[in-house]
Amino acid sequence: MLETQPITFDEACEFVKQYHRHHIPPQGHKFSIAVADENKVVGVIMIGRPVARAYDNGRTLEVIRCCTDGTPNAPSKLYAAAWQAARAMGYRRLITYSLAEEPGTSLRAAGWKALYQTKGGSWNCPTRPRLDKHPTGQKTLWEVLAD
Repeated sequence: MLETQPITFDEACEFVKQYHRHHIPPQGHKFSIAVADENKVVGVIMIGRPVARAYDNGRTLEVIRCCTDGTPNAPSKLYAAAWQAARAMGYRRLITYSLAEEPGTSLRAAGWKALYQTKGGSWNCPTRPRLDKHPTGQKTLWEVLAD
């Protein structure tokens, strides 16, 4: 049986370093949640301010990492727990992105809705040079809203 539990930022980052397929740990977060079986942590979810300024309205948060060791049902448990926690803190919307080729099964199971696909691309620009260390292709934007 899977159960959620608290996890520190540093512990969540270590888990992401070990298991995430295409992202490094984030620079910061608002909060993180772990999911564990009887023996160990099998997944983490990290929630922060939206990366896109247009969504950073003070009532919206973004799942910035969701990472598991492959344990079945762990992602959907984490997405549902993240929304429950965010909503309890007064947030009205939680968003996340998935790669276009990912089906979003765990998100749908947790009650999220797909909005649209982004065009993708790099955030690198002459005024703020960046080295892309993550996929830059199309992504699907997902959301869950308060009633």
